[in-house]
Amino acid sequence: MLYDVKLRIAYSYETPSDQSRLVLRLLPNDIPATQKVLARLLTLDPMPAERRERVDFFGNTLTSVVWHEPVEAITIDLAARFDRRPDPKFLDFSPTVEALGAEIDMQRGLSPIAPQHFTAPSRRAGPQPDMTAFAQAHVTPGMTTLQAVETVGRALYSEMRFDATATDVATPAAEAFAKRHGVCQDFTHIMISCLRGLGIPAGYVSGFLRTDPPPGEPRLEGADAMHAWVRAWVGVELGWVEYDPTNAQFAGADYVTVAHGRDYDDVAPVRGALRGSGGQDSSQAVDVIPVVA
Repeated sequence: MLYDVKLRIAYSYETPSDQSRLVLRLLPNDIPATQKVLARLLTLDPMPAERRERVDFFGNTLTSVVWHEPVEAITIDLAARFDRRPDPKFLDFSPTVEALGAEIDMQRGLSPIAPQHFTAPSRRAGPQPDMTAFAQAHVTPGMTTLQAVETVGRALYSEMRFDATATDVATPAAEAFAKRHGVCQDFTHIMISCLRGLGIPAGYVSGFLRTDPPPGEPRLEGADAMHAWVRAWVGVELGWVEYDPTNAQFAGADYVTVAHGRDYDDVAPVRGALRGSGGQDSSQAVDVIPVVA
């Protein structure tokens, strides 16, 4: 499936900012057997004085930009075309949750996709006692790891409410879980914490979700901005699978990946610093449009 993606992130400042420096994780990459990037272009207005690109530990492309002169506004535009491959059908050959630990121990490498990187707590994702207890209450003995991932995701979808105004990027997962509402970032961090509490390696995926659903299908939550969902390692046979707790479904052909890591800190689309005074406003707009051959 071919998709054209357009993203605009805009910032405006009450007073011109001086020495602005940003690190962007917005340029998507090829993922074997999943997606191929046919074209990608990241532009900034005004043009930065310095621009450099590199690849981080998890394989995400980082774009570092610096402005030496004061700026009143910054606009970031991404245009990309993807070929999103259909997901292969697979049988559930994942081990039980109780047996997963032995398969994790068998993995001796420490490559970026090694499950060992995704089991311990990270700054934004558990395990935490209340979320672990929640997951344990829904996962029954003898359940396969793949079944456990879906069960926890569906339980969160049933108990939590999507609310675009309830939280912001700095809201802790524990707070969103206690209130049982939030955005896709909150759903994702909570599910990661739940799965890690069960001993299932889990990480964070940022990307885009199709904004124009097929005829007769509902529009999915989170389609108006960059989206987030979960990667979980379910054993040697199946490896990594992806689940979207915000919409209670495995991530499939409607999902386009930009970056992945342990939690939001590893994939933040925009991070940086500036020198100035006063407040700022920001906006984000996304279009993911299927390309009709």
